[in-house]
Amino acid sequence: MLLDLDGVIWLSHVPIPGSVEAVARLRRSGRRVVFVTNNSGVRLADQEAALASIGIPAEGDVMTSAIAAAALVSRGQRVLVCGGPGAAEAVEAVGAVPVAGDDPAGVHVDVVMVGFHREFDYERMRIASTGARNGARLIGTNDDATYPTPDGPIPGGGAILAAVSTAAGVTPVIAGKPYEPMAAAIGQLLDGVRPDEMLVVGDRASTDGALAVALGCPFALVRSGVTLPGMAVDVPVHIDAPDLAAVVDVLESSEEGRR
Repeated sequence: MLLDLDGVIWLSHVPIPGSVEAVARLRRSGRRVVFVTNNSGVRLADQEAALASIGIPAEGDVMTSAIAAAALVSRGQRVLVCGGPGAAEAVEAVGAVPVAGDDPAGVHVDVVMVGFHREFDYERMRIASTGARNGARLIGTNDDATYPTPDGPIPGGGAILAAVSTAAGVTPVIAGKPYEPMAAAIGQLLDGVRPDEMLVVGDRASTDGALAVALGCPFALVRSGVTLPGMAVDVPVHIDAPDLAAVVDVLESSEEGRR
């Protein structure tokens, strides 16, 4: 089971009703649950701790777009991190050298990595776009235009990336869902698991649904995040449900029917 976080498990770390027990039900059934998120701003340990704080153990079961993006970086490269601490951590983990997004030295780096962060401003856009214009490879952790919260969508990492890309006149490489770097990272994490043994659960067809298509596995759409009830989607949907708990209800009912 490949579960999105924002819009599936929680909204701004506020659990969606039934989601915590739904994960426990999946695990009791013998399924491995992996959390796949395009949120690159949070450190991996902090993401795992946040899940643990609501009753979901997740150590070793979180895949972020920052990890997928860092896989595109070579050891020893200087990387301007126009993003949060999760992106900087992932860069360090592959042996590259992170440069802070507000460091003027960022105009002379090998890679510019852009992800969601609330500190983004004109100066950071200037430095990042200049670095890309000077020849640095421009990598976006993801291109989600919005980020779901309990009060409605807010600008996401894709909005920040669009600003940098436009100012630089450079087309970025995107690492997160639904693109190939994320699919490759999932394939490495779940080595030996067949596509027909996977199910992607998410609230956004353009990322989660398209990732399922890329992996060749079914997609369960939940209406608890950015895709509201009644909104049409343009990818194949195996299960269309109000929330994660309802998806698990469908899975359990299907299994009961086969007995």
